Amino acid sequence: MSRIGKKTVPVPNGVQVTIDGQTVLVKGPKGQLSWTVAEEIEIRQEDGELVLAKKVETTRAQSMWGLSRTLVSNMVVGVTDGYERTLELVGVGYRAAMKGDMLSMQLGFSHDVEIKAPEGVAFATPKQTEVKISGIDK
Repeated sequence: MSRIGKKTVPVPNGVQVTIDGQTVLVKGPKGQLSWTVAEEIEIRQEDGELVLAKKVETTRAQSMWGLSRTLVSNMVVGVTDGYERTLELVGVGYRAAMKGDMLSMQLGFSHDVEIKAPEGVAFATPKQTEVKISGIDK
């Protein structure tokens, strides 16, 4: 039995949530995210909180209930605080540097590995052996 689905999702000040059928749109200071909730799940906004409930009692509805609540909660956190991960390169000669908007890494190959940041994701290299990845979508 899902205990996660029973929890409500608090909506902080400065965050606007729009529910259009099964589609949830969350706008905040860092941007906006949208997601379509499964058909078995009902979502509504009550007193500054989002409440998710099962429409039917099936195994799939039970599974999607907790998942939907977690994904909507991640959207709210993403548009308010954002997410950031720090990766450390460990190895002799391993380095990372920014070349414009491309992340260029020397990882022991005969060539540099270059990665373009996907839309909504930002790379930063505070040190040669450290890469910070940040964005609003987990």
